Amino acid sequence: MSNPQRRGEDIIIRSPKAHEGGAIWQIVRDTGTLDLNSSYLYLLLARDFADTCVVAERDGKLLGFASGYRRPAEPSVIFLWQIGIAPEAQGQGLGKRLLGGFLTRPGAKDAQWLETTIAPDNKASQALFTGMAKALALDCKTSPCFAAEDFPEPGHAAEVLYRIGPLTDSARQRLNP
Repeated sequence: MSNPQRRGEDIIIRSPKAHEGGAIWQIVRDTGTLDLNSSYLYLLLARDFADTCVVAERDGKLLGFASGYRRPAEPSVIFLWQIGIAPEAQGQGLGKRLLGGFLTRPGAKDAQWLETTIAPDNKASQALFTGMAKALALDCKTSPCFAAEDFPEPGHAAEVLYRIGPLTDSARQRLNP
């Protein structure tokens, strides 16, 4: 496990602890924009996928998280599943730090591609992801992934696949979580 990393305002970007799944669930709930899954799922993520997840902590309180996994059928890909920031910490550049921390976790080691899906109306996530590609001097390609009708719940937007890469050692050196 990597050592915690500190930058500005004493925010620590680190791997989550198993018991912090509940706090991650609360961040998702409080954003009001992310798909809220069961609290059990976030407990499992914090316990079983800590090497591909990060949290942002200040003074013992979680302010944000990024979660993901290596795609089993395509292990060269690290998939960013959710990134969430508590309302009081939004707009302060924490998303970029979380994404950088996510890419430096042990579970992201040697990944050649970073993928995520983003709804067409989620301009903040689009800006974060394309901004990271630009900062790393990497290509960012988009393609359809899931159509709105693929989701069982009414009103769920389509999801567009964003793919950044190939991730190189020089690109990783530009990360600044």
